[in-house]
Amino acid sequence: MESPEIRGVGQVWTHALGGYAASKGRLENLTSYSEMVDMLDHRPHAERAEIRGTTVTAAEAARLAELFRLLGDPTRARLLYALLEAGELCVCDLVAMVEVTDTAVSHALRLLRTAKIVASRRSGRMIYYRLADSHVRMLLELSREHLWHLSPNPRM
Repeated sequence: MESPEIRGVGQVWTHALGGYAASKGRLENLTSYSEMVDMLDHRPHAERAEIRGTTVTAAEAARLAELFRLLGDPTRARLLYALLEAGELCVCDLVAMVEVTDTAVSHALRLLRTAKIVASRRSGRMIYYRLADSHVRMLLELSREHLWHLSPNPRM
């Protein structure tokens, strides 16, 4: 079977795409490659329509950005990983582990507690802090795993 004679850019692409838009005549009449690219860039994709319903809303994106901003501070990150390793610690233990002032630790813990990233419990005069839930634990573990994946020596 002989292939049909192909003259213009649109006919080439109609042939290459297996007649995708041949029935509508949209590709056949194109005279340049740039016209063809413009036309293809503007066609609706079923996959994009399905994905559109699963993307984050503007409000969710703002909340996620705030969460990552809180996690993005080195002191807060060290505090969170100390809690990840130890489970539950008081401020004085966190000061010793992270080697920053008690004021800095208290301030960071207040921000993390307000954001519900850490939780606390009182025992007499002492307050003990822990990660709020398994989601925070999982996020920290995955972040560290990703760091190790990117760098053979992440401690540097």
